[in-house]
Amino acid sequence: MKKMLVNKFSTKVIIAIFISILIPSSFISVFYFVSSSNIVKENVRESSLQTAKQAADSLSFVLSVGSDMSDLLYSNRQLRDIVKMDEDPVLSSIDKEQNGAELTSFLNSQIYSSSFVRILYILKDEGTSWGSGSFSYVKLGRYRLHDFNWIQESIKKDGDLVWRGLQYDLFSGAGENTELVLPVTRVMKDLETMENIAFIQVNLDGRSILNKIEQLKLGKTGHFFVVDDQGRIMIDSNMDKINKPVENPDLHKHIRNNKVDEFEYKENGDFFYGVKQPLSNGWNIVGIVPIDEITGELAKVQRITILSSILFTLFAVVFGLFAANKVTKPIMTLTEHMRQVGKGNFKVRTHIKSNDEIGLMSDTFNQMTKQVDQLMEQVKEEQSLKTEAELRAIKHRINPHFLFNTLSTIRWLVKFKQTEKANTALSALSRLLEASMGKSGTFVTLQQELEIIERFLVILQIRYEQSFHLKLEMEAGTEEFIIPRMLIQPIVENAVFHGLVPTGKSGVISMKAYSIGKGVKIEIQDNGVGINKERLDQILPSEESKNSFIGIGLNHVYDSVRLYFSHTSSVDIKSGEHGTLVTLELFPKDGGENHV
Repeated sequence: MKKMLVNKFSTKVIIAIFISILIPSSFISVFYFVSSSNIVKENVRESSLQTAKQAADSLSFVLSVGSDMSDLLYSNRQLRDIVKMDEDPVLSSIDKEQNGAELTSFLNSQIYSSSFVRILYILKDEGTSWGSGSFSYVKLGRYRLHDFNWIQESIKKDGDLVWRGLQYDLFSGAGENTELVLPVTRVMKDLETMENIAFIQVNLDGRSILNKIEQLKLGKTGHFFVVDDQGRIMIDSNMDKINKPVENPDLHKHIRNNKVDEFEYKENGDFFYGVKQPLSNGWNIVGIVPIDEITGELAKVQRITILSSILFTLFAVVFGLFAANKVTKPIMTLTEHMRQVGKGNFKVRTHIKSNDEIGLMSDTFNQMTKQVDQLMEQVKEEQSLKTEAELRAIKHRINPHFLFNTLSTIRWLVKFKQTEKANTALSALSRLLEASMGKSGTFVTLQQELEIIERFLVILQIRYEQSFHLKLEMEAGTEEFIIPRMLIQPIVENAVFHGLVPTGKSGVISMKAYSIGKGVKIEIQDNGVGINKERLDQILPSEESKNSFIGIGLNHVYDSVRLYFSHTSSVDIKSGEHGTLVTLELFPKDGGENHV
């Protein structure tokens, strides 16, 4: 009794209304809790950290360009030789000028090879220095290189790279320093004596780097900057902060901690969220944003929660009003499937899963359609087997009479030492037998069938010592039409035997092919003696003619057309005093394309 009560329609309606009210309430509670507790993690960790990783990859690529360019200049033997020769007192001033021009040209060419490299220098405290672009000896002369701390650090690192923060270039241009660059410096060594002979400085495009930093967004007011391994700011939109340590001690501590990629800290009473990612030269890119800008999204969540509560309440009311109608949906589905069965679709199945009367009707309906479908498939299979048997019978038809006569002809040709004709006849017979056995498949193109007929005519010409000419008129595209193998050959065979051979002289067999819709029309006509009405009746397909040579050939044609082509296809034979005309109209089955 309890089980029956649960399966009643009225009970289902009540349960549906109850669930429609319970689900919105539960959803609102879970949604608010999950959203409020995970909003910071999802918004910051997924968005901000990903932004920092992408920025780190982009900046690392630019820094790698600088280090690669420095390696290129450092390893260039010709460049190093020019620097060494500049100190050679034996070398003439002209040679020095030529070397200097060559070196400057080389530096300028390297500038154009990379969009991120701005300026290149080969600097010396004494003697000649070189630079790309608008390098100024006058500006260089204002300084003593060894007074710069980056020169001293380069000497200490003994060939390793020395990176410096964003700055304006000191040695280029005629006026004030306006070139914003990010320099990387190293000493150039004489690899034979390992003495320092110059300093290599690669200046990356600071404007381009700064633009990449400024394009990064973190919240509304958040921003990114770059620090070295000591916590000093190397790249920042505020130039006053360059080469200075991070002021906030809490932030400075998190930056120096290599074990964390994201962190929180407090500054001026406000809480900030930060992310950082390492760069290829040992620096870190750091992004900071006030947490209020992130958690402010919770206000949106609250509004969404209230709106969702209202919408789901309305939904529950509407759902309750239409619940009874929704229960009838399985009945409508079952009715529609019954209509499809009435139209002949016995593969349709219902997917109604329930324990009530509708579920029982659905199961019974599926069993019934399954049994009917199985019976239909059984009938189709039996019909298919019958058709296959007929096709095998057609495929294995052989003309022993023609084969016997041909072999006899070849025997006499060999006996009377007409070797060339015998060889030609054997070759043609071999190819003809290969085609008739269907070695390459049951179907051929019309063009391939014509090649078989040409071999066939070779044998007949030798056998009857008459010339038989094949005249073709093919509309473009018809030669690719697919037909059963040996479909045209029996017609040509009848034309020769019954039309041309009785004349005792040369004859012509004309064959024309035209496109008709998706099918093709083929006309085969000879200029022989023609066939009278009585003889024509004998060669038409019938039970009486199946044992004759002629009957077998035409039966093959009729059966092939019936089994392989549409029921609209036809074979027509007309004959008179001046020859016989056979017309084939062939259309693919079911109006489809002509293919196998």
